[in-house]
Amino acid sequence: MEAGISLIRQRLIWRHAVRQPWSILRAVGDVVDANEPRAAERGRNEAFASYGRNGAASTRRGLKLARSGDRGQSRCMTDDALIHLVRRHDPDRFLTALFAPPGRRDTLLTLYAFNHELARAREVTNEPGLALIRLQWWREVVEGSRRRHEVATPLGVALDAGALHAPDLLAMVAAREVEAEPSIPTRAAWEAYVEGTAGTLAMAAGRALGAEAALLPRLSGLGTAYGVAGQLRSVQALARQGRCLLPEDLLLAAGLGAHDVIARPDAPALRPVLLELAGWGRRILKQARGRLPGEVLAAALPAVLARRDLRRVGQPAGPRGVGDRIAVLIAAGMNRV
Repeated sequence: MEAGISLIRQRLIWRHAVRQPWSILRAVGDVVDANEPRAAERGRNEAFASYGRNGAASTRRGLKLARSGDRGQSRCMTDDALIHLVRRHDPDRFLTALFAPPGRRDTLLTLYAFNHELARAREVTNEPGLALIRLQWWREVVEGSRRRHEVATPLGVALDAGALHAPDLLAMVAAREVEAEPSIPTRAAWEAYVEGTAGTLAMAAGRALGAEAALLPRLSGLGTAYGVAGQLRSVQALARQGRCLLPEDLLLAAGLGAHDVIARPDAPALRPVLLELAGWGRRILKQARGRLPGEVLAAALPAVLARRDLRRVGQPAGPRGVGDRIAVLIAAGMNRV
């Protein structure tokens, strides 16, 4: 098995070092000279392995090692605190961000760190009012208040430089407000919530990577599909927090309430609800899939993981396996999701 995976890695690396140097090799944080395939392989494998380790140090080693095959040009990296935050709390998007153009990767990681802070607003308190206060704090940052904070400070810099689009970020804040409500009453409201959070995030990521306006709705669809998969993967984790974000009307049709899901998130009666929502996610994914420009691909790559997750509805969520990572690498190599 390991030998087969190694062969796949080597073929992907060599193929794109020669024919498409701006795709797979970008994963390690710099463009590696196509005349140095051993350095390319060494750096990419280190970055690949670092995705599954603890701490940010191994990621930095992988990026530095990759640069040993560069032509001596130096690149600035995101602040260590941001790297650690995104890598720890959003490992899927951290992996896919490695495929962004080096000059825009810092902005992408800042955006993902901002998204984590919005999600955290409700997670860290049992008081909905306090969650809304935290969201208002971030709204003010986006609107122009500049505050010293490990995420707010680089976010302000990115906004002032025009690297991020403030209306996208404000829409993300507004979409999170539903998490402060006791429940999400209808499927339509749930779909709007997923589109407003994960869909808008993917669109903002694409805009930060220079995507053309015509491509943004497609990126939003791909992000929404990832958001659907994420919601379904998190049912049990949310239940442990005493929360349920599934649409109330679908639960009632299945003879369930939010309290039932919290008490028993693996109940057989819940499976039809999860499958119905997963079906919506797969339909969105089917409509939006296909080839994409290489420079914006990183914004769409989480959808590769969504496709795999939506086939595994109801299974316990766990750490990503080698198969998930290989799927992302293959999609990046082909410039399609």
